[in-house]
Order: sequence, then C-alpha cells, then structure tokens
Amino acid sequence: MLVEGAIVDLEGIRPGYVRFEGPTVVEVGQVGTASRKPGERRIRGIVVPPPVNGHTHLGDAAATVEPPATTVAEMVQPPDGFKFRLLRDTSPTRKVAAMRRALDRMRREGIAAAIDFREEGVEGVRMLRRAAARSGIDVSVLGRPLRRPVDPREVAGLLAEGDGIGLSAARDEDSDELDRIGAACHSAGKRYALHASEAERESPDTYLRGRPDLLVHLTCATTADLEQVRAAKTTVAVCARSNALFGRRPPLAELARLGVPTILGTDNAMLHAPSIWRELEFDYVSSRLAGAPVPAAFLARAAFVEPWRWLGRAGFASVTAGGEARPIVVRLPVDDPAYQLVTRSTEHLIVRPGSRGRPGASP
Repeated sequence: MLVEGAIVDLEGIRPGYVRFEGPTVVEVGQVGTASRKPGERRIRGIVVPPPVNGHTHLGDAAATVEPPATTVAEMVQPPDGFKFRLLRDTSPTRKVAAMRRALDRMRREGIAAAIDFREEGVEGVRMLRRAAARSGIDVSVLGRPLRRPVDPREVAGLLAEGDGIGLSAARDEDSDELDRIGAACHSAGKRYALHASEAERESPDTYLRGRPDLLVHLTCATTADLEQVRAAKTTVAVCARSNALFGRRPPLAELARLGVPTILGTDNAMLHAPSIWRELEFDYVSSRLAGAPVPAAFLARAAFVEPWRWLGRAGFASVTAGGEARPIVVRLPVDDPAYQLVTRSTEHLIVRPGSRGRPGASP
C-alpha cells in the first residue's frame, strides 16, 4: 500500500509518501516521487504513529451508571470516595471484564499503548495484567500501595509485578515517604508518578519530592510552578474532559508556551470513554472557548510523539523505513494535518496497513 499526503511524527509535520508492505514501512519520500508498482493500492491520508493514552484508571470501568455530580475529593479521594467504594463493591471478575472491554475499545480506536494508575495494590496490578493479556494494547501499569505507613515489602512487590508506582497526590502522603517511594522506583529502573495540583494549588516542592517521572493534571498550577516542573524535566499528563466535570481545565497554552513535555490521557474510565480522539478535539475546542488557544501541532505531539518518548520507545514515534513504528493512516485532507488529526479524526477513518485497509481492523 502507498499512502501519499502527510506525515506527523517525531521529526515533525511534513508532506510525504509512505510505502507499506503489510504493517511495515519500507519506503518514505517526497510527494510525487514514488515509483508505481502494479496492483499496489494508493490512498491519500495522514500517516502517524499510533496514539498512546497517557493517563487512565481502567479499574473503575466497571461503573455502568452516571456518577454523582460532586467534588473531586468525594469522587476519587481514597479511601472512601465514590471510586473506591465502587472498587470495593465490585468483584475481581467483573473488574477484569470491564477493563478488558475498555482496552478493546482503545484497540479499535487505534491506540497502541496506555499508562494506567492501578489501585488495589499488587492484586490490582495482577487484575490489569490479566485484562491486558492478548488485548493488543501495551499497558504500563503503575501500581499503588495499600498500606499506610508505606510498607517497603509491598512497594517491592508492586515494582516486581508492575512498571512503577502511581500515587494519588503528594498531600495524601508523608513527604519522607515520597522520597523513599521515588528512590525505590528509580533504583528498580521503574517509573514514579503522582497526581498534583488537581483540586487546589500545591507547592512544587511537595510533588517534586522523589523526582517523579510523570505528574498528572496541574490544573491549579501557576506559571512559576510549571517553570519548576520544566526545570525538573518532568512530563505532565493532562485530562481535559475529566477536569471539565469539576469546573477546571489544564493549562495547555502555558504548557505549550513553556515547552513542558506533555501527554494526553482520558483519566477515569467511570467518567469517560477512553477515546484519545475525543480528548484531542475537546482539548482544542475548550482551549479556544477559554480564550487560551493551544496549537493543534502541540496536541498532536502530545498524543502521538511525547508518550512514546516517555515510555523510552522514541523509535515507535518515528515513521522511517525499517523502523520500529507500526503507523496508522487517517483518511483526512492533508493540507493542515495537525488540525485535521486533532479536530476531525474518528476510528472510522483509520486504516491499519496490513489489514487490507479495513477501517478499525487489526493488523
């Protein structure tokens, strides 16, 4: 298959063609210079690395009714927020089945990887591992210790089973514990992440303890706070649709202006479908509505490039001949590819090379 149009990847946004053999990129070049091969399918579109969902809580996908309209704390704060009551009252079998359904939707929408904050200790990590097996989604599972004060043996167990630790918030933990957890993660070569400045502003001196690899939300952060985050070389995950339910929004325009590495997530599966395409469009439109527009190219990079860099797999974000990436093709006009991807993409427009061109089909 030969795709002529545009490429959006680690190297930027540019016109070009991409030739595939099955799902593999075998040739990349300038538009209009591709040789013709008998019987080869030729289409117009945008070639892009598969998106990554940069922040999920898939365990609460088991929710099937409208959640209450309440505060962030009453919704998700441990141990008695709505989410944690839901997790306690739902059997492991139902939770695994719900996570599997959420992952299947993500796969159908072209998502290739996800970064999940998985509650419920070691058993929570194991449940998500079972759900993700054979899902087609590469899930990085950031577990959360149950015991307080934190038990080093439980942390070691989480790091043995998962890909790191994902905490609720710095204010929920003893500051020395943050240092110890961060050190344990880095010593094991795993990731350390936490929510920060979500419901109210917190000092960066608190949530940067332990040298986190990822901070989530920062909806209440000031410009000075974001400058400290940038100086710490920490990536930020934003979840605009989730924040909007609580009357907040991420500082996308400031993150873009400051050049803070940013990735997009869909947050709690009990609140929203885990669709990165919906997230992209909402981010763009809501930032315009707020009078703080964010460039479409910044959002495209946050969905297709920066998460792969954070995962340590930058090769998956680069569309090159013989490279690691298995790009998808989105059949949209190519004159302004970042804008098209951010505002007009749906799973129905996706072609996966190697799948005979069926939108939404697996390779």
